[in-house]
Amino acid sequence: MVNDRIRLKSLLDKVTTPEAAADLIKDGMVVGMSGFTRAGDAKAVPIAMAAKAKEQPFNITLITGASLGHDIDRMLTEAGVLARRMPFQVDRTLRAAINRGDVMFIDQHLSETVEHLRSNQLGPIDYAVVEATAISEEGGIVPTTSIGNSASFAILAKKIIVEINLSQPANLEGLHDIYIPTKRPTRTPIPVVACESRVGLPYVPIDPEKIAAIVVTDKKDSFSTVEAPDEGTQAIAGHLIDFFKGEVDAGRLDLTLQPLQAGIGTIANSVLTGLVDGPFHDLRMYSEVLQDSTFDLLDSGKLVFASGSSITLSAACSERVFGQFEKYKDRLILRPQEISNHPEVIRRLGVIGINTALEVDIYGNINSTHVNGTHMMNGIGGSGDFARNAYLSIFVTKSLAKEGRISSVVPMVPHVDHTEHDVDVIVTENGLADLRQLAPRERAEQIIQHCAHPDYREALMDYFQRAAARGGHTPHILEEAFSWHTRQQVTGSMKA
Repeated sequence: MVNDRIRLKSLLDKVTTPEAAADLIKDGMVVGMSGFTRAGDAKAVPIAMAAKAKEQPFNITLITGASLGHDIDRMLTEAGVLARRMPFQVDRTLRAAINRGDVMFIDQHLSETVEHLRSNQLGPIDYAVVEATAISEEGGIVPTTSIGNSASFAILAKKIIVEINLSQPANLEGLHDIYIPTKRPTRTPIPVVACESRVGLPYVPIDPEKIAAIVVTDKKDSFSTVEAPDEGTQAIAGHLIDFFKGEVDAGRLDLTLQPLQAGIGTIANSVLTGLVDGPFHDLRMYSEVLQDSTFDLLDSGKLVFASGSSITLSAACSERVFGQFEKYKDRLILRPQEISNHPEVIRRLGVIGINTALEVDIYGNINSTHVNGTHMMNGIGGSGDFARNAYLSIFVTKSLAKEGRISSVVPMVPHVDHTEHDVDVIVTENGLADLRQLAPRERAEQIIQHCAHPDYREALMDYFQRAAARGGHTPHILEEAFSWHTRQQVTGSMKA
């Protein structure tokens, strides 16, 4: 079985234990590790690194594609391995360490990380630790359920540790499209002109001499924790479907819409699932993460092709998809995240971007990362890549949090990830605000009337009207702008 997966036979003597591979990682190193939204992550070597650090303390800078599965970030944090971490994470233990200042976290647009590596603004990478389905006869690395940044990590690293995962289906080979942009300032256009475009190689081309160790594993990806659609997310999906119908009626879209992107998570996943019951057909997806909703749409016949950087599924959906993967394979493609998230391609294809907000303010500024403006939640991820370049930039959120004690629509967000200039549409379960071609005062009225929860609507309108009486293009009462957040910190509720 292992011999079938390691087809360059000269590499067979590189097979070793996770512990021996972990010993190659030294204090102060920069390590690039595969993994994007809990898929295709290295699963054995990082655990061995955490065990090693308990006996021989060491610190590293860890760079990934996005979030890791299998509690890897927790174990590395508890073992004191992480000095610096980027560009995205979702782990509760690591989050607490970041907010204490114990781990220096660099929150970065997902399309930018390897650009910084390529231009020597970051790195160099000492070791890349990447999961693979196989190693080709030429020594090329065939990724598993994600590409993320692992292709560029392997190409740019001094040395590579490969985890051959026997639990990942062998027929993943051929799914990937590895295209690496040429160097600036003479870079040629990225030739992706449609979701279906195949422009690269089905493996990561590297010098096999760089492979320092190969570890054999058989652990499946962590399953997603996306919850089933509820009344609120179904209402959000309904508002968006009505909006898309209106765009069709106005002649700005047709029933095939334009390529769809949706961020990871319950709300965005539910919104896409809602399209199963819509009138749209021959849909295409150009996104980061292919979730359960992707395969629900494929099974319904509404979606004809999906391009992403990872496949992250619930347990039930994973069994269904990988149990009959050939049914889907010719309608899927996985790309490096710098291509799935590249501004050039997003703008060219006219992507409709649907991402999730923590909170929005009355003028359409979005906070997607920081609780109360100070405490990191997960990171900006790819939402900025899409919001700034999409044909339509849509943000969705439920209007209330913490059983109604927190309003997701506030006078002013205390941290801005996406400015009003990058936001076209905001949707909550209460309604949809189309902000295109509206001045700030007009935006405020739309957001308050259509998106805010009735429990907070009157207070928001009172704030806006008193601010407008003071004047200004974007009126605010600075001494009150964050009073809702400070009240919540003191009393546990934003309600007066």
